[in-house]
Amino acid sequence: MERLTTASSVRFRLREARKAEQVIGYVPTMGALHEGHLSLIRQAGSECGTVVVSVFVNPTQFNDAADLEAYPRDLARDAALAEEAGADLLFAPEAGEMYPEGFQTHITPGALAKPLEGHFRPGHFEGVCTVVAKLLNIVQPDRAYFGEKDWQQLKVVERMVLDLNLPTAIVSVPTVREPDGLAMSSRNARLSPDARERARVIPYLLDTAQELLESATTETRTDSGPVLRQWLVSLLESHQPAAQVDYIAVMDPETLHEINEIRDRALVAIALHIGGVRLIDNRIITAPPR
Repeated sequence: MERLTTASSVRFRLREARKAEQVIGYVPTMGALHEGHLSLIRQAGSECGTVVVSVFVNPTQFNDAADLEAYPRDLARDAALAEEAGADLLFAPEAGEMYPEGFQTHITPGALAKPLEGHFRPGHFEGVCTVVAKLLNIVQPDRAYFGEKDWQQLKVVERMVLDLNLPTAIVSVPTVREPDGLAMSSRNARLSPDARERARVIPYLLDTAQELLESATTETRTDSGPVLRQWLVSLLESHQPAAQVDYIAVMDPETLHEINEIRDRALVAIALHIGGVRLIDNRIITAPPR
C-alpha cells in the first residue's frame, strides 16, 4: 500500500488505474479506524480494482475545539489496518494541503442538513460537504463508501453528489455493531467501563422501537411518530436518567422530516451524552403488513 500526502500525487498515481480501466473505490475516514471502517474498505475491495482510503481529521466539521483536540490520532495504526483490509493507496494530507492559506470557498447544504446533527452542531455539515467534495474531486472515484451509522451524513452527501453532478456513486454500508449491539465508533474508546455499560441503552431503545412498532394497536398508537418517541423518552428516563439527550427523533428516512403516522418505514435517530461522551446511532424500523 502506498502512502501519499498531496492531491497531485494521488491524481498522478491513479492515472495508471484509469488507464487499466479499473473501477476506483474510495473510503473517506478521519482515522481512528475500527471494524466499521474496515467493513467499508473490504466491501470496496470486493467491488473495485483499486481502493483508496483517506485519513484526514477535518477541522471545519468540528464546532467544539475540545472535541477536535480530543479526537484520537494514530496514523501508523490506521495505515496498518487499512492495508490489512485491502487498501491499495492511503491519502493522509496535512491541513494545509486541504485548506491552503486564504481558503474561503465552502459548500452550504440544504434542508437535509438542518435537523438532528445540523441543529446541535452548527456548521458541521458545511464542513462535511466542503471536505467531501474536495476529496471526491481529488480522488475522482467511481464509487465512494459511507456507513449507515451516520445516516444523516449519508443523505446529505448523496444529495450533494446529485445536486453538483459529481460522477461518483455513493454506496451505503450497514452499521457494524459490538456484540452487545453498540454501534462501532471511535468515541467508544473514550467511554469508562461504567459509561460503556450504560451506553447499551442506545441499542436497547432502537430494538424496542421496532418491537413497539410491530405491536402497535389502536390503544398503544406506537405507529404514531410522536407517541413512539415519547415511549422511547420514557424508557430512557427509567433506564438511564443521567443520560443527557440531544435528540430522540422519529423521521422519514429520506426527507428527515418528523413523521406522524408510520405506514412503512421510519428512521429512529438518537444522540446522547453518556459519561461525557456524545454517541449517535439510528435504525430504520419497518411497520408490519396491516
